[in-house]
Amino acid sequence: MKELQYPIGPFQPQQELSNTFIESCIREIEEAPSLFRKAVEDLSDKQLDTPYRPGGWTIRQVVHHLADSHMNSFIRLKLALTEDNPTIKPYFEEKWANLADSKQSIESSLTLLEGLHSRWAYLLKSLKPADLEKTFYHPETGPVTLAMNISLYAWHSRHHLSHITRLRERMEW
Repeated sequence: MKELQYPIGPFQPQQELSNTFIESCIREIEEAPSLFRKAVEDLSDKQLDTPYRPGGWTIRQVVHHLADSHMNSFIRLKLALTEDNPTIKPYFEEKWANLADSKQSIESSLTLLEGLHSRWAYLLKSLKPADLEKTFYHPETGPVTLAMNISLYAWHSRHHLSHITRLRERMEW
């Protein structure tokens, strides 16, 4: 069950966030939308409404969750770049995943991810080393540097991509 929940393993913060590592994370963020689009290509509504694990979200919910989560991360980045350690607002991902908009076609979220990731990657590539040390304050986890958040969202993209691709492999879709 843990393998299905965390197919690439839980997020493990890197001790050293080198420029090379951050650049690779930014490339992953930039490339993620095309990988997601390819991963869900030609899936039927029935397949999109299949949970990636027992008790887990459906593929449809995962795609909409990515749009929700990545929009929040982009906003957090901009807040941290323009304010001094702003306190961000957490949200209830599980509740968001059950709202009506998470039951619609995934096309709107795939298109949103393409535009969002383009802007996100463009902004990330412009950051100076000092910018990577800027923080926002998460009420549940404390201060988060932009470098750590970049690492987290590269992992987050891989994590949910693996949910989709591994389900497809298991189901032989």
